[in-house]
Amino acid sequence: MRLGLCSRSGDVVEPVLKPQWWVACAGMAARAVDAVRGGSLTIVPKESEGTWFRWLESIRDWCVSRQLWWGHRIPAYYIKVGDGGDAPGGPSELTDRWVVAADADAALAEAQSRFPGQAVAVVQDEDVLDTWFSSGLFPFSVFGWPEATPDLARFYPTSLLETGHDILFFWVARMVMMGLQLTDALPFDTVYLHTMVRDAHGRKMSKSLGNVVDPLHVIDGITLAALHATLEGGNLDAKEVAKAKAGQAADFPDGIEECGADALRMALVSYTTQARDINLDIKRVITYRYWCNKLWNAVRFGMMNLGDGFRPDAASVAPSARPALPLACRWILARLDAAAATANASFESHDFAGVVGAAYTFWQNETCDVFIELVKPAVAAADTDPAAAVAFRQTLWACLDAGLRLLHPLMPYVTEELWQRLPRGGVAPAASSIMVAPYPLPRGGGDAAAEASMKAVLDAVTVARNLRNEYGLTTRQKPPITLLPADAAAAAPFAVDGGAAYLAALAPAESATVAPSGTGAPPGCGVAVVSAAVSVAVALAGVLDPDKELAKLAGKREEAAAKAAGLAKKRAAGGYAARTPADVQAADNVKAATADAELATLDAHIAAMEKLSLESSK
Repeated sequence: MRLGLCSRSGDVVEPVLKPQWWVACAGMAARAVDAVRGGSLTIVPKESEGTWFRWLESIRDWCVSRQLWWGHRIPAYYIKVGDGGDAPGGPSELTDRWVVAADADAALAEAQSRFPGQAVAVVQDEDVLDTWFSSGLFPFSVFGWPEATPDLARFYPTSLLETGHDILFFWVARMVMMGLQLTDALPFDTVYLHTMVRDAHGRKMSKSLGNVVDPLHVIDGITLAALHATLEGGNLDAKEVAKAKAGQAADFPDGIEECGADALRMALVSYTTQARDINLDIKRVITYRYWCNKLWNAVRFGMMNLGDGFRPDAASVAPSARPALPLACRWILARLDAAAATANASFESHDFAGVVGAAYTFWQNETCDVFIELVKPAVAAADTDPAAAVAFRQTLWACLDAGLRLLHPLMPYVTEELWQRLPRGGVAPAASSIMVAPYPLPRGGGDAAAEASMKAVLDAVTVARNLRNEYGLTTRQKPPITLLPADAAAAAPFAVDGGAAYLAALAPAESATVAPSGTGAPPGCGVAVVSAAVSVAVALAGVLDPDKELAKLAGKREEAAAKAAGLAKKRAAGGYAARTPADVQAADNVKAATADAELATLDAHIAAMEKLSLESSK
């Protein structure tokens, strides 16, 4: 053994002294410390470096022998001299008779050299090596070490080790120390320490609490009765079983829904922002299960809009061709590039929750909520504007293809299934599986103009939707919208390149028109401010009963006025400024400003309804 095992006397058991086997660790520990301090070994998160240094800088010799029934036997042999010979483990044992060797033949040769001309035999120690000693050899022993095998040359050292922070010293440090000592090379250059999973209440998972979550139960689903059955037949006593069943009933009253592996994987990865522990809430996994369904439906809908016989043309959405595309197409391709850039950077920095955020935002907030909704009218108008329909279809295919590859590491099964269904038509990547297709990289370098124009449109959409909600309009009610710009610059995103049509499609509205700069709202409209330069007017005549709406608004204003008055009374009370902490006063100021703005908005709505009521009665 190149590590140099040494023997020491163990505890006294009866009159017998049991030898123990030790490894001196100070030198190996110093090299492991230097590897991190010198930057050749990176520990993620960086905060764990303190634990690394604290353990290794105060390390002691390592007792590597264990009295267990399983494991690698200690490669130490006792030399018996003569016919009878002294036996190990007895009072006559001589400590200088022990020899460390690779195998029995090597030990016997050493014995013969020590006692030439005498009858000798060797007996191997019955102890086994410490578990962490054996597993510390893992990175190179699996490749045939100590032989210089082709596998060892090709696959060692590796690059990344992923494990739990609870065994940073027990396993990771031992692998590093033994790799440096026995191969003179670090077994890996990066250690990623994942978080530990606890239950939704932050408790450690325990059978006696009944809060252990089996991943298979989340993937396949399980009833409460079946969960209770998992507690039977174990080593818990009756009281603990009853307590565990009560815990299961409290946490999973209806059992656990079938969520699938993708939803569980996505939820766990999204949790990685939580420092050292994950408080696993099954409801979050269920949310991602529903999102898997939404993804499936979105891709299927997208493929329906591609049409029969669709053949992708990557050149039509290449960076050089993008300036000729419609605004929405340029915008979504720019957002795809941004998502790819964020995901790649997040992978590089081991910010896996950042990858989830980038992929989810692109799919949910940008592709599903915006772009697919804009594809519908473009495809419907293919007869009148075939070029726009082609551009939208090609862009949609590019987003579905790259978007699924972007999401694949997080949701491998559903993305593989959907990607296989996409029309390919010989377009790269010509891979047999999404697993071996290249991961998306940013291609276009962004499109600031398109993103600024679409932001203006989407801000107006948000305000228009809020205004519709305030008036209680249903999805079937789609009154026209008028955009009120203060000047030509504010009108530009809506006046050209389909911006007003996008507003109508997303609001939704029967139509959207851009009024001349500085024009007031048409009669019978509800108006809301988007920015200092833009307002939105929603036509309400013939859509709402103004008298009923006035009654509702009067009640809301009464409540808002009472709230504002109470706040004003509190702030006007004697000694308020002297007795009230500064942070509370600041919060009250914000509340007062919000109350004033709410009253002003309600007054504007009431004035609009009164005007509409007057016009309706004529």
